[in-house]
Formats: sequence, structure tokens, C-alpha cells
Amino acid sequence: MSDPIAALNSAEEAFREVEAERDEVGEDTVSTVAKAYDDLTDLFDRYEESATGTGDFKAYVEFQDAVADLVGGLPEEFPHRDAFETALDTLDKRRLSEDDFAAAREALAPAASVARLPAEREDALQAYRDARKDAARRKKSVEERIAHLERLVELGEADLDAPVDRLREPIESYDEGVREAFAAFRDEESARTVLDFTVAADQFPLVDLDAPPSELLDFVRSSPAGEEPVPTLLSYADYSTSKLDHYVDEAAELKRQVATRRTYLERLDGEPLTVGWPPPSADDLWWRSRELVSLVSRFAPADVVARLRDVRALTRDDDYERLRTAAVARERLGPDERERLAAGDVADELADLRAERDALGEALTAYLDR
Repeated sequence: MSDPIAALNSAEEAFREVEAERDEVGEDTVSTVAKAYDDLTDLFDRYEESATGTGDFKAYVEFQDAVADLVGGLPEEFPHRDAFETALDTLDKRRLSEDDFAAAREALAPAASVARLPAEREDALQAYRDARKDAARRKKSVEERIAHLERLVELGEADLDAPVDRLREPIESYDEGVREAFAAFRDEESARTVLDFTVAADQFPLVDLDAPPSELLDFVRSSPAGEEPVPTLLSYADYSTSKLDHYVDEAAELKRQVATRRTYLERLDGEPLTVGWPPPSADDLWWRSRELVSLVSRFAPADVVARLRDVRALTRDDDYERLRTAAVARERLGPDERERLAAGDVADELADLRAERDALGEALTAYLDR
């Protein structure tokens, strides 16, 4: 992997060299020479084909006059005026060839080196900005890796013999109950009621239950078919239009709205209302369960809501974070991670990464954003 600090240092040095060269020549001089050079080489590009050999005599005359006017109009003290005059002398012939144009361009080399400075500066500046972005991206990547390894170390210090069932049993009991309750709610209540519930759930930011597509929602709210349960609507969508006409008034519209949103309806389940295992931090679970109580109580039996309240009460247990850390460690620490922790490999990598993070931070502070 390339060294982003070395690349940034090199890019800064290259930019300063171009800046110093431009400052030595003078910004006004650079602009003046660049314009004259661009004007003359533009004439070369426009007339080289038509003014060479036995080509268009009119074009040849126009070209000679244009070059003479441009060079003759340069002030006596114009920087690199001699290069422009040499180019003019090279082209002062009765017949021109491609070699003459090449020689004229070569004669303009001193002016070209000045004329290129603005573009070279812009390229060097872009290279510097890119190198700085690369260093910033690397620093972010290193910080993310450090956070991951620090969590690994924390998990490695967990008490793997801790009685995590004190958390698992009430959480799994609630999760199982809410899945079953939502399945019954989805299968038995009207599609209108179910989708209205998902809309209400969308107002709770800690509950990730997707709201329905707007057209589907409008359909179940306005059509009598919306009074049917979701499984019935899905079955209807499989009927032929002629058969469906016997069951609903808007057969074609039902097929269009339901069949095209089948994936959403089939995937609609109670999983977003569960806590999951291993559980989140105490604060996260406390706030999320507060929102869940408001939602789950709208469709679930009282005993499921009571289980959720029991889960919420766990977050006030002084042992919650210790037990949670043990649960996460059991789930996430495989043999390889445990071996690396025991061997000290994780600690060594952390030390290297922290040193790299600090060096990158110092470099980004020293090399300012331009």
C-alpha cells in the first residue's frame, strides 16, 4: 500500500516548486506570455495544413500576415520576444513545410515553458488536493479499524461464563410473542388497518418498519377491497381478471396495485418490532422499547406488551452491560479472534494503527486545505 503521508509531502513539494517558478517569473508576465503563445500556436494549428506545400496560397498569405502582425505587435521589452522573433524568421519562407512549423514550435520552447505554468500549477494543485483527500480517507479508515479492534479487546475481556440467559430468556420470549402477534394481526385484520399501522410506525425513528408505497396505501384506503386481509389481497392478485370480477369491483386496479407490490406485502412481518440477539446497549434498548410499547400495544395481546415492559426493565439492571458484553462476545468472537487476542496480535496492530492515525493527523494539520 502506498504511503499517503509521503504522497502528500511529494505533492506539496511539487506544488511549491511550480508556485516558486511562477512567482519568480511574475504572475502578470506569465499571463502575458501565455496569451501571446496561445494566440501564435492557435494560428499554427489553424493554418498548418492549408499553408504548407503547394496548398492554398490565400491561406499562406493570411497566415504570414497574421504571424507578422502578432509578433510585430509585441512590445520591445516583451519577455522571450526573441523566441517569437525566431519562430517568425523560421516561417519567413516562400514555401512552408511541416518541418518549418515543427521548427517554429521548437523555437518557442522558452515561451512555452512560461505559458505552461498556469496549467502546471492547476495540475499540481489538483494533485495536492487529491493527495490530501487520500490521506484524510486513510485516516478515517484507520480510525474505523481502531474502533473495531478496541471493541474486540473489550469483548476479549468479557466474562464468557456470565449468566447471559438472564437477558436472553425475556428477550427471546418477547421476540417470539411479537412475531406471532404481528403475524396474526397481518393475516386477520384488514389490509387498510395493517397498512395504517405501518404508516403510524414510520413516525417512530427507532423502529425500522417500512411504510407502504403511497399508491398501494391510497388503494387500500379508498377501495372496498382494502377491507380484506393482506393474504386475501395477495390471493386475489393471482386470479384472472374475469374471475376476480366476481369478488371485487376494481379487479384490474387491484391486480395492478397488489401484484406490483407483492414483495412489500409478503415481507411485511414483525421482525422490525423485535429486540434481537445479542441486544443493543442499555440506553438504546430503553429508548427503543419505549417506542415499541406505544406501537405493539396497538395490536398485540396484553401479555406480549408485558413481556416488552419486562425487557425494558432489564436496562435498569446494574449487570445489564456486563451481561450484554458477554453475550456479544459469545456471538462475535470466533476462534481466530480469540487466538489473535491471546497472542497479542490485536494489541500490536492497535499500536501501529494509533501511531499511523496520529501521524496522519499531524500531516493533515501541517498541510492545509487549499
